[in-house]
Amino acid sequence: MLDHLLPPLNDHNLPWMDTIHPIVVHFVIAMALISVVFDLVGVLMRKPNLFEVSFWNLIVATVAIFVAIIFGQVEAGLAAPYGASRDILNLHSTIGWSLAGVLGLLTGWRYVVRQGDPLSLPRGVLALDGVLALLVVTQVTLGNKLIWIYGLHTVKVVEAMRAGVLS
Repeated sequence: MLDHLLPPLNDHNLPWMDTIHPIVVHFVIAMALISVVFDLVGVLMRKPNLFEVSFWNLIVATVAIFVAIIFGQVEAGLAAPYGASRDILNLHSTIGWSLAGVLGLLTGWRYVVRQGDPLSLPRGVLALDGVLALLVVTQVTLGNKLIWIYGLHTVKVVEAMRAGVLS
C-alpha cells in the first residue's frame, strides 16, 4: 500500500548507497578500546591525566553506538539473513544493545567519579573496562562473520536472495 512512499532498494538491498552501520561502528570500536587502553596506561604509569582522555573517548563511543544501532537495526531488517546468519545477526543485535548499556553505565559512572576525584580510578571501572573490551571484540568477530562469511548486503548475496536461491 505505502510502497510508493519508500525509496527503491539498490543492488545492496539498501535505500542508500552502501551500508552505514560499519562506518559508524568503527568509531565505537576505536573510541571504546582506546578508552580502555588509556585507563590501563593511566593506572600502570601513574598518569591520571589519561583518565580525562579516556572519559572523552567514552562519551564519543556512547553517542556513536546509538547511531550505529539505529543504522544497524534498519540495515539488519533489510539484510534478509539466511541460514546460520540469522542466529549470528540476532546475537550481534542483542550484544549491540548490551554494549550500549555497558557504555552508558560506564560513561555515567566515570562522570560521577570524575566529579569527586578525577585523579583516581576505582578498580570496578577497570573491571567494567574488561567487560567492555570483551564485548567489543565479540561484536567485531560476529560482524566480520556477517560480512566476510555470509556476505550480507553484498551484491552477489542480494542477487542470490532476489533470485530465490537463498532462504
